[in-house]
Amino acid sequence: MSIRILAVDPGYEKLGYAVIDRDANHLVAIDYGLIETPRNEPIHLRLKRIYDELMNIVDLLSPQELALERVYFFRNVSTAIGVGQSRGVTLLIAAIRGMKVYEYTPYQVKQSVTGNGRATKSQVQEMVKRLYRLSEAPKSDDVADALAIGWCHGVFARTSEVLNR
Repeated sequence: MSIRILAVDPGYEKLGYAVIDRDANHLVAIDYGLIETPRNEPIHLRLKRIYDELMNIVDLLSPQELALERVYFFRNVSTAIGVGQSRGVTLLIAAIRGMKVYEYTPYQVKQSVTGNGRATKSQVQEMVKRLYRLSEAPKSDDVADALAIGWCHGVFARTSEVLNR
């Protein structure tokens, strides 16, 4: 049985997303990309744009699970607030569509993709390319992170299914 996962790297300027199909032995990237909002737009309109575009993806591709990166620390408070609001919009969509929600630490995500929980952005991009057999690495860190979050969830979900048998 295949499960469809929506993986999101939340942000209010750039939100990376990936839709992944997971079966017993494979993870396949069905769609991935970036939702961008204009800097000069008020935050409530930026969040609405994120909601509309992400809801369109969910309605089109029907994922059953949402995987997000758990955020702990930001140096910039205004960035933290914006990312938190973007996460809220994403979680609202999951609630509206009845999706199960899973969160992973940045360390878990990097560890599952590269084998190193302190990997660099370029290492994550290159490994995402290899793992999903993409013709080129994602140009955006946000998209690479979303694909990595999807991979992490696929790996952890498979492990937990095996342990629960």
